[in-house]
Amino acid sequence: MPVDVTIDPDVLAQAAGKTAVITGAAGGIGAATAALFSENGANVVIADLEFSRKAAEALITSLAYPDRAIFVPVDILNWADMQNLFKTARSKFGRVDIVVANAGIMETSQVLDMDAVDKNGDLLESHEAFKVIDVNIKGTLNTVRLGIHSMRNNGETSGSIVLIASTSGYFGGTGVAAYITSKHGVVGLLRSSQMAAEKYNIRLNAVAPFFTPTHITANFAEAWKASGLEANTPRDIAEVILQTSLDRTRYGTSVLACGRIRRELENTRSALIEDWMGDDVKQLMGGAGKLFASLGGYPLPKKRE
Repeated sequence: MPVDVTIDPDVLAQAAGKTAVITGAAGGIGAATAALFSENGANVVIADLEFSRKAAEALITSLAYPDRAIFVPVDILNWADMQNLFKTARSKFGRVDIVVANAGIMETSQVLDMDAVDKNGDLLESHEAFKVIDVNIKGTLNTVRLGIHSMRNNGETSGSIVLIASTSGYFGGTGVAAYITSKHGVVGLLRSSQMAAEKYNIRLNAVAPFFTPTHITANFAEAWKASGLEANTPRDIAEVILQTSLDRTRYGTSVLACGRIRRELENTRSALIEDWMGDDVKQLMGGAGKLFASLGGYPLPKKRE
């Protein structure tokens, strides 16, 4: 059965005194998330590209507690930048409690457009597709690794990481190949990171927004509105992000969020494996999971000489 997720103000209030690092936080969902964390008494580290400095600084002045927020310019693909981000956060606020891996991009031209050819009729390489995959998967992986590293010694309540996936990571069929591929990768990262995160008592979950009016959706926002389909606001997603980051019962979950519709995806998928694939597959997967757990994880192959 589908599991609805409700927003509990008492849970959101638990942000008070915590430090949240949010990537891609100068605008859109990231900015709304920073604002809501601040409203609930958190220290906020706004991480975004240098060109967004003015927007980030304007955001800080609008926060409930502007003196408890900082902007750190960062390219999430630059390892030195990312190290500096977390070091700066710890230096300013003492520790990091919550990491929101929000930064992401979408291609601006169709990756599978067969008309994208040079003067000789040869298909052009899609550098933009590679950039989307790099930012959305490699950048998110950088955020997860440094998030775990920064919170590994926090104690009993070590920390929380929220990945911003997408409904495109589960149902993507719109032909936006690089973005959809990358968001499936984020869901894979959610699943594959659980063992490492739980080793240090860090909860790692995801939020999978559907339509939200941001830069990415600007070209069809009016059409969506006119259709009458359920929609988010950035604030809606921010509430789900805070709820997910602070709810201590959540481990490895992912919440599909679209306006009034907020449904858990990962546990629901697991519960339906037998109906979906049959009892033999359920038993196979369960047995394989126990085997790998007994081996301490998947035994990695040796490098070839």
